[in-house]
Amino acid sequence: MNLASVLSVLAACLFVAQGAEFKEAIELSMANHDHVLGSAQVVFVAFCADWCPFSRRLKPVFEESARVFHQENPQASAIWAIVDSQRQADVGDKYFVNKYPTMKVFVNGELISKEYRSTRSVEALTNFVKFQLSTAINEFSSEDQLNQEMDKSKRNIVAWLKKDGSKFMNLKKVASILREDCSFWVPTDHFGTQTSENKLSFFDPDTNEEAKFTGNFNDYEFVKQWITDKCIPLVREVTFENVEELTEEGMPFLIYFRDPDNKSTDKVFGEAVARELYDQRSSINPLLADGHKFAHPLKHLGKTREDLPVLAIDSFQHMYLFSDMTQMNVPGKLREFVMDLHSGKLHKEFHENLDQRMIDLAKAKAARGITDGHDAQAPSARPIDTTPPPSVFKELKPSDKRYSILQKSEL
Repeated sequence: MNLASVLSVLAACLFVAQGAEFKEAIELSMANHDHVLGSAQVVFVAFCADWCPFSRRLKPVFEESARVFHQENPQASAIWAIVDSQRQADVGDKYFVNKYPTMKVFVNGELISKEYRSTRSVEALTNFVKFQLSTAINEFSSEDQLNQEMDKSKRNIVAWLKKDGSKFMNLKKVASILREDCSFWVPTDHFGTQTSENKLSFFDPDTNEEAKFTGNFNDYEFVKQWITDKCIPLVREVTFENVEELTEEGMPFLIYFRDPDNKSTDKVFGEAVARELYDQRSSINPLLADGHKFAHPLKHLGKTREDLPVLAIDSFQHMYLFSDMTQMNVPGKLREFVMDLHSGKLHKEFHENLDQRMIDLAKAKAARGITDGHDAQAPSARPIDTTPPPSVFKELKPSDKRYSILQKSEL
């Protein structure tokens, strides 16, 4: 370990030793990474690069925010950290950071999937950390209160657990990670004593059905996975507000474009995805899209709103059309479409079909006695696209007006 790494670890240890007295943002490196993330309930990290003008603007604001926060909240279990992405490139690589500045938050040592994307001011940054430290669990003192206050249009988790045990601590940790995806509810101490049975239920806003947890409450990873599967739906809606965030997940989009005034087939698509792609959650991103708002991608596919619904894959390189919508619910067809993307078959078939079109065109020209260079205005003689339609959603990735996008040559 070199001197810089030793000093970085010592700085982290000093932060823990001095606790609330330490008022500065610290530098995060791979040398102190595990120690820092395990030393506070919330660790707020800014990935910066000196060559990036947006990073140079953020860094003094972030450092001032750390000082203000610790001054106003001396007992808070929070660490503010900065990654110098030139000197500590391995930390950025670990979290797939490819734009600067990027701000990520860790709660109880675990990365929260959603980055900080709001206002870059001292007030906004300190309020964000305060929010992350606040309780993510709501209490109710009666069934009537729960029914009145629980928003049934959202995803809800209701747990009956004693608050002095590991089972509740597991729930509390999960709630802090998924607070933006689900609302969590537990009874007050007094009301909770009316039952001795540990219970955990998920209430689905789409079906109005209750799903009960039947696993081991002491198995944190199992509890977290069960709640994650319930709180983060397999099929989500893509909008202009969240498309940048969705592209950063890095998985190709499987997009179901439909008429916003006729969402009756949303459930059909969701059921098809759950049935056919249950094991592809880490390799494809199934999404619903407003076919009126996202008219531009449809145009690239040669479709209009009159053709809705339309199903397509955007691989961030090319777009591929599901050719026959009547086949979507035929067992195996949707899965075949996705598997053909991964195997390269979709791209291969496009070129095979292109070759056949070129052959057909040549035959048609020969039958009419047309040679190259003649009859250039005839419809059949117009240039044929030699590649699949280009990705449209690739263009909706992080804006260069807010970030500096990493080119490896820059480092």
